[in-house]
Amino acid sequence: MITTLLWDVDDTLLDFAAAEKNAIRTLFQEFGFGACSDEMLERYSEINKRCWERLERGELTKPEILVGRFRDFFAAEGLDPAAAAEFNERYQPRLGDTIVFRDDSYHIVKSLRGRVKQYVVSNGTVTAQSKKLRLSGLGQLMDGVFLSEQLGVEKPDVRFFDRVLGEIQAEDKTQVMIVGDSLTSDMQGGGNAGIITCWYNPQGKPRPEDVKIDHEIADLHMVAHLL
Repeated sequence: MITTLLWDVDDTLLDFAAAEKNAIRTLFQEFGFGACSDEMLERYSEINKRCWERLERGELTKPEILVGRFRDFFAAEGLDPAAAAEFNERYQPRLGDTIVFRDDSYHIVKSLRGRVKQYVVSNGTVTAQSKKLRLSGLGQLMDGVFLSEQLGVEKPDVRFFDRVLGEIQAEDKTQVMIVGDSLTSDMQGGGNAGIITCWYNPQGKPRPEDVKIDHEIADLHMVAHLL
């Protein structure tokens, strides 16, 4: 029986793409960069995705990827790469300005209170995630929040999960399930930690054979049926 849920935030409980798009477009205007087109946002998203994958593999540190992604993006778009550090500093709090729930996630989490313990586990920055959790109301519904920046280690590193499981005193790993969209940080991390994994895959992406996935769902409402 599952007694504990570990929730990812970005692109699981909340729509990260919507927050990212609004934050970047607003800052483009503030920095005098002009309009940021959908095509530019797609190019940035690819750069950003590659940077986070390198972070998860331990090839780069978080400070390196947070600024480096904008430096690479600006250089590719003919903008001033020197603006990357300040852009990122102002970008982090802006990410929390746009709250779009996935699959009515607020009410799903609220409905599960009392049935299971629920915790946030995220690689997002403290600045961005704290604001998102506060404005969305999700933070108040959780039994705890664990951010890699505060723990000093990122998902999928097993040390991240060991510290979380130790803090919440989860002695039976077969009663703990992580719900997330990322195959690398959430599913691989959960597998490394020996807990149950639930892959949130609303886009119907092909299921990999080399990653431990115990459950696959297309809608967060399905989590309740797995408990």
